[in-house]
Formats: sequence, C-alpha cells, structure tokens
Amino acid sequence: VQLQASGGGLVQAGGSLRLSCAASGRTFSSYVMGWFRQAPGKEREFVAVINWSGSSTFYADSVKGRFTISRDNAKNTVYLQMNSLKPEDTAVYYCAARGTWGIDTYGYQYWGQGTQVTVSS
Repeated sequence: VQLQASGGGLVQAGGSLRLSCAASGRTFSSYVMGWFRQAPGKEREFVAVINWSGSSTFYADSVKGRFTISRDNAKNTVYLQMNSLKPEDTAVYYCAARGTWGIDTYGYQYWGQGTQVTVSS
C-alpha cells in the first residue's frame, strides 16, 4: 500500500489542523493505521493508532484529549484532527500501516512521506 500524507502547515498555539493520509490499493481496511511524528534532533515517536474498522483507538499521553484519529475505509483515508496545538507538537507527521495491532515503530510496514506541522508560540 502507498500512503500520501497532507494537511500540515503553520498554525498558532491553541489552533487546529487536520491531517489526512490517503492510501492506494483495495485493501486499506485490512491495515491498522498509525500516526507518528519526528521533531528535529529527536527520534520518531508514536502519536495515535486506529484499528481496521475504526472501532478502537489509542493515543500517546502527550496528545490524549487534544488529538483524534479516525478513518474512512470507503475513501481509503485516515485522519488526525489536532486541536489545542502546542509549540511542542511541532514535527514532521507520518502516517503508517501495519497488519496487526501495535504502536511500535518497527512493526509498521508502510510509511507515508510526512507532512510538516509547525506551531508558533
């Protein structure tokens, strides 16, 4: 599966952005989808994950209550709604796909190209 992330940009602290990740292929619903981020000089970190049907989600503590992951299997797209953004949310955000449930980076087989999110104070 090929993944294309979009929706990043520059926003002030307290603002919102919605990231999208469009997937190619007919088997999108067979993948667990995750969002990760990587800030300059830091390792890539888990942000959120959603299961195949969208009925189950899990978030990193740092974004819980502010970010919402969702998916539309009819549109082969996963979303990340980001509210109450903080300067520390600044990073390149990546979407990724795997066949089984999990949040470890190495378990994701497919990655999008990343989209930059910059939050100004």
